[in-house]
Amino acid sequence: MIVRNLKTIQGTERDVKAETWESRRLVLKDDGVGFSLHDTVMYAGTVTDMWYKNHIEAVYCIEGEATLLDRETGETYEIVPGTMYLLNAHDKHRIEVKKDMRVVCVFNPPCTGRETHDEEGAYPLLT
Repeated sequence: MIVRNLKTIQGTERDVKAETWESRRLVLKDDGVGFSLHDTVMYAGTVTDMWYKNHIEAVYCIEGEATLLDRETGETYEIVPGTMYLLNAHDKHRIEVKKDMRVVCVFNPPCTGRETHDEEGAYPLLT
């Protein structure tokens, strides 16, 4: 059994910060369960282009507000608490954050914890 508390992760190597977001990695590849679990805050007023070409990601919003843009189709979706989106086709997308948004993310394959977005907005597949 693994038990972790967000407060014990903050400020450690599992607390990864970038210009537009902060991701607290609760479950990682080395935990050996086949997925990773992240508690992520995206900052109000930011725009982030992403494309997880190496991962499938499910995102569940628990706080805040943003607009999700499918960069292939041009469709937009309002993301508010209680909304889930699944990037099941390695979808190229953009998040425009209106209010600080806190989301819970699940990645498959699992992240190692060292990932940050590359120039394409993707996480590299680290082993």
